[in-house]
Amino acid sequence: MIIRTGLVKILSFGFARGMCLYPFVLIGKETEITEQLITHERIHLKQQLETFVLPFYLWYFLEFLIRFLQYRNFEKAYRNISFEREAYYFESHQEYLTIRKKFAWTGFLNQAAPVTN
Repeated sequence: MIIRTGLVKILSFGFARGMCLYPFVLIGKETEITEQLITHERIHLKQQLETFVLPFYLWYFLEFLIRFLQYRNFEKAYRNISFEREAYYFESHQEYLTIRKKFAWTGFLNQAAPVTN
């Protein structure tokens, strides 16, 4: 279920356009809803389901902290979280969710080149 809300801005410190709080996809009030954005967030829903939801958030936060220590930059830390790497890499491929293997995000834990854009 997609919900438009100002909470996205608050919960992400003004950073994100959308976010998943299983089972909801929250989209910022000013954000254009695109297929790419929906695919990105649906990938997160799959990630949350396969990690039993609560561990997803714990892992996400811990990995963000590690990446922040690694890069000393909020945006680089966020973009290099394995969950985000997978979602950004495949957000333009709507068919990805039909072929995605469970725990595909683990393949993005140790990429040689960081995701920076």
